[in-house]
Amino acid sequence: VQLQASGGGLVQPGGSLRLSCVASGCSFSRYTLAWFRQALGKEREFVAAFRGLGGNTPHYADSVKGRFTISRDNAKSTVYLQMNSLKPDDTAVYYCAAGSGIILSAVRLERSYVYWGQGTLVTVSS
Repeated sequence: VQLQASGGGLVQPGGSLRLSCVASGCSFSRYTLAWFRQALGKEREFVAAFRGLGGNTPHYADSVKGRFTISRDNAKSTVYLQMNSLKPDDTAVYYCAAGSGIILSAVRLERSYVYWGQGTLVTVSS
């Protein structure tokens, strides 16, 4: 399984970006897809996830709820992260991740995910 993330860049506070992550080599619809992020000097943290096998409820970290939206297009094997009202604290390298057989209580855990993309840098600054 390979994950290729893109869409990062420099944006002013209050702006928007959309990240994309294309997956190959897996039965995409069966996988739980997630976004994590890691700011400089900090541990990687959960951002959002969308479970596979028909899971219709997205999951968000409290820090991004109401501003970020995760979605997936199974036909394109792609997961998106729409980020609005960006803040300087959102500055980080964003990683997409994939895993199978992840139970609901483990969706936010980094160790639940086996496959990781290379990361894309998001910088929020004026």
